[in-house]
Amino acid sequence: MPDWGISDPTAPLRRVLVRAPDTSFAVADPKRWNYVSRPDLEVARAQHRALTAILGAAGAEVVFHDAVLVDRADAVFVFDPAFMTPAGAVLLRMGKDLRRGEEEPLGAGLTAAGVPIIGRVGNDGRLEGGDLLRLDAQTVALGLGFRSNLAGCRQLERILAEQETRVVAFDLPYLEGERACLHLRSLVSLLAPDLAVVYRPLLPVRLWRILEQRFDIVDVPEREFPSMGPNVLALGPRRCLMLEGNPITRRRLERAGCEVLTYRGDELSLKAEGGPTCLTLPLWRSD
Repeated sequence: MPDWGISDPTAPLRRVLVRAPDTSFAVADPKRWNYVSRPDLEVARAQHRALTAILGAAGAEVVFHDAVLVDRADAVFVFDPAFMTPAGAVLLRMGKDLRRGEEEPLGAGLTAAGVPIIGRVGNDGRLEGGDLLRLDAQTVALGLGFRSNLAGCRQLERILAEQETRVVAFDLPYLEGERACLHLRSLVSLLAPDLAVVYRPLLPVRLWRILEQRFDIVDVPEREFPSMGPNVLALGPRRCLMLEGNPITRRRLERAGCEVLTYRGDELSLKAEGGPTCLTLPLWRSD
């Protein structure tokens, strides 16, 4: 039985790919990369080791993507260059120009890990994993914004049609503009087949209508949106990992029956616009 493939986005996490922070992450020009400030590399590495230890203790095999990538500060956020399906991975084409070129090295890492590449987004298509949210085995939500465009959406539709999976696209808000990172998954995470955590004020209305009909909703308060309260990684149904510093969202998740684990990410995540779902590429989920 293959040890890759995802159809249920909240099934127990069995295998996950990560990338440790490297010198590119540490020496990043904060203004160029739109970071809050320059990360402290040693602290970021320690926080990443703690994160991967949590993943391993939760039962996931941790696969490291360690290809040399020069001047790719954001490469630590391995979720964005690929999208996992039940049949294998689709390599995407990054919408942020500074990240262009991460895709094929990640694809080589996936191939080395035994994961087949079943398609690629190319040419005028732009598509980042953070804008893709699998709602169920046959439905993927896609956020159209500064990082993902309609051409990328159409290419993904054709690839996933072979799996009888439809793509439903939603426009994202402008918010802070092109330089900032606002993905669809900045606003919503699924934590069980019937549970979602959301930042409601920025959700596309049509997506909200779908979510409210199918999921119990845990709302993230306004004060915890900047600290990535909606960015929560499902380790299994109602078992999840989130950033420290979101106590209201954590209590609400616990009241909804979730076991909530946290990691410290002031250098690893908060300075660089990427939470636990960004730092991890689930390769295999299975009951």
